[in-house]
Amino acid sequence: MRTTERAAPPPVPPATSDAAVIRDALGVGVAVGLSGFAFGVTSAGAGLSLLQTCALSLLVFTGASQFALVGALAAGGNPLTAAAGAFFLGARNAFYGLRLSAVLGYRSTVKPFAAHWVIDETSAVTLAQPDRRTARLGFTVTGLTLYTLWNLTTLAGALGAEALGDTDAWGLDAAAPAVFLALLAPMLKDTVERFAAGLAVVLVMVTLPLLPTGVPVLVSALAAPAVLAVQGRRGRAEEAGTAQEPGAGRAGTAGPPAGPDGTPESRTATEEDRG
Repeated sequence: MRTTERAAPPPVPPATSDAAVIRDALGVGVAVGLSGFAFGVTSAGAGLSLLQTCALSLLVFTGASQFALVGALAAGGNPLTAAAGAFFLGARNAFYGLRLSAVLGYRSTVKPFAAHWVIDETSAVTLAQPDRRTARLGFTVTGLTLYTLWNLTTLAGALGAEALGDTDAWGLDAAAPAVFLALLAPMLKDTVERFAAGLAVVLVMVTLPLLPTGVPVLVSALAAPAVLAVQGRRGRAEEAGTAQEPGAGRAGTAGPPAGPDGTPESRTATEEDRG
């Protein structure tokens, strides 16, 4: 009697407790939120008023873009050029939003408010979750913690710019990229993803001294489609090579019988032997 084998069910992603999600989200929010000190000090040193500095953190809330803007102004750059560089650097959040919109599934009335919190850190925490419920929890806790702490430390940094002194000695400007890399690294699970990340780093390092502020980050986004294009071309080449292998016939079609020496006999010789 023939037995029927049932297909194995798809693997279920491991559940993540709410406490673990909140812990990770708070860790990211606190670590990156402290970088607001460095921004407040840098903005005050660039000549922006307390109101202008706080307005940037409240309304813009894209740390790298804010640093790019005040850095260009501090170097004597044109305000329009500085704003353009900050705009291009912040444009990456639009791509994050396209992905997070499908993951979070918020209603249209909530999306405009959630969009203000779409940044590197909230995207990394959200995409690391196995389901929609924990993704929403991670996004909310990270966004709320980071937004609150970033604005408070921006205010403190702007008020105490002279007392803090040189922010490079504090290392606060390295907190945000360090946390983001720590979140990104475990998500690179195969060779293709690691190669795409490595190529993106190379593109940034090569174009950083050549292009305006913010543009190298956009150029690095070309790494993913480039790696996928090479992978697709290699896959098609392997399929074509397999199809052209000698002796590769249709499945289930038997060739002519083999002779004593292992060579296939012709149909005519076989019929003569039978006669």
